Amino acid sequence: MQPFALNYARPAVELEATTPYVYDSGLQLNVLLDGRVAAGDHTLLRELGTTTSTAGSKTHFDD
Repeated sequence: MQPFALNYARPAVELEATTPYVYDSGLQLNVLLDGRVAAGDHTLLRELGTTTSTAGSKTHFDD
């Protein structure tokens, strides 16, 4: 017997997104393309809510 939900489940739509920052392993912070620390950009933080680091645990956030 097939669960009811599988009759209607659809794969999630993959949205193409780019992050306006990259991880700098020397600073151990996310930095913007112009070299500024991403966590210091208030406009970026208002839009994204946080700048999740890709280093180590996915649960850590830049301060």
